[in-house]
Amino acid sequence: NPRITSGCEPVAVISAEKLRDPARGPKETEAIANVLLNDDRMGKFIINNGAWRCVWRELIVNKKGLKTVYDRPGNQESDYNFSGEMLTAMIVELNRLIDKYGEVGSVWENKDTAIDLVSLLTDHVGEIRYKLYGSGNRKTLRDKDFLGPKERQRRRELDLSNAADDVANTKKDYTAYFNALEKKRWQDKQEARRLASEKNMPARK
Repeated sequence: NPRITSGCEPVAVISAEKLRDPARGPKETEAIANVLLNDDRMGKFIINNGAWRCVWRELIVNKKGLKTVYDRPGNQESDYNFSGEMLTAMIVELNRLIDKYGEVGSVWENKDTAIDLVSLLTDHVGEIRYKLYGSGNRKTLRDKDFLGPKERQRRRELDLSNAADDVANTKKDYTAYFNALEKKRWQDKQEARRLASEKNMPARK
């Protein structure tokens, strides 16, 4: 592609979490602006750096920019929960990327973008490990949470087992009814015999 003049490689790594953070957001905004400022095609359109912090405050703090997933009404980010299966898969994948871009002697070793990426991914691994192993931090999983195929299958099997148990436990016991019916029949027979005996008994003079 003739438009990719410097190869297909990132010029900066930006963190959305840092951008939304009150303490680190302005500095992350500067990183974005500096990349654009140093681009021959975009640099002439970038406003003076004295206004960058103001732009960040209006967009992030005062929410005057485009709506994002964080602006959705109702659920908060903390409302979403992941199963141990999903959290473990995340850690495996993040560690794979950390090993790839943090490998000593690799083409990425001394590149700022790779160093920044490894730092961000390492932070994420720490957060996920805390969710997975942190004392008292795990929430009760709901069916609408991110469960993963193994956990969802386990729940299906458990639901089927519970349903079978419910059916077995709700079968009506008719023992008392049939016992009472048999007793009534016996009493009726006894009464019929008594009446027949009285009928055949000779009359007293």
